[in-house]
Amino acid sequence: MNNELPKGVWPTMVTPFSPDNEVDYRALEQMVEWYIDNGVAGLFTVCLSSEMFSLSDKESVQIARFVVEKAAGRIPVVASGHTADDLQDQVRQINEIAETGIAAVVLNANRFALAGKSDAAWRMSLEKLIGMLPDSLPLGLYECPYPFAFHLSLDLLRFCDSLGRFLFFKDTCCDAKALESKIKAAGKVPIYNADSTTLMGSLLAGAAGYSGVMANFHPDLYAWLCANYKTQPQKATWVADFLGTASLIQGHSYPLCAKYHMQLNGIDIELYNRVSQGSLSDRIRLQVEQLYSFTQGFSDLLDNYEGMLKSS
Repeated sequence: MNNELPKGVWPTMVTPFSPDNEVDYRALEQMVEWYIDNGVAGLFTVCLSSEMFSLSDKESVQIARFVVEKAAGRIPVVASGHTADDLQDQVRQINEIAETGIAAVVLNANRFALAGKSDAAWRMSLEKLIGMLPDSLPLGLYECPYPFAFHLSLDLLRFCDSLGRFLFFKDTCCDAKALESKIKAAGKVPIYNADSTTLMGSLLAGAAGYSGVMANFHPDLYAWLCANYKTQPQKATWVADFLGTASLIQGHSYPLCAKYHMQLNGIDIELYNRVSQGSLSDRIRLQVEQLYSFTQGFSDLLDNYEGMLKSS
């Protein structure tokens, strides 16, 4: 079992759909190339941003296999698709998606205990599931916020570290102090922060990188930050401030707003999804257009940062 994944940016990929509600593989191929061209470390597909709870098991497997094929070994791919409630169905889902060639199957933390259940119940369910999976299968964990958020305690993180099975942990607590404690407790389990606002602090505390929705907007800036936060701290703080502010857009008709931003970046993706009905309002379209324009200008300033400092 490969026991390490690269640090950096792991976009939570959206799923492109056609007007007749089918997966648009032509657009998906363009997306894979766009992510790679923008310097991401890996791809997280069939996740909540992918609308995985609205995908059939067959679609989930097809999407994961397609992304792996198009990535063609240039970067690794992880996937979840772990949506079932029944344990036997979960095992089947995991084994099927594992056969697509992904680097790890990412388990959803909220599949192991109902909301409000104890750590002991969660741990028992996880142990039971892992005992039914191949020993050689690389795994990840994801604090998926739907249908409810289950955030791992420090004790559960220590337990997961002791298992030696987890190569990827996507944290969604969005709490700077809690993240510092979780990074320490996780030991060898690499934590990828889903939150833009707390990203810089989490990187300094030892996080492995970023895995959040805003990598669907400007993955190149997140890749730059993850690569340079130590060596260029002043510039990195400036970039982090921009990314935290820009992330406010995710609260407005996501994932459609991300798909529109991808359109502006030249990806031939339709503005359809399954998780909600309707379309982008004119106001939100304008906000996305303004963000796109602002991002282009910011990137130009980033390239000329040293000269800008000298002239100020």
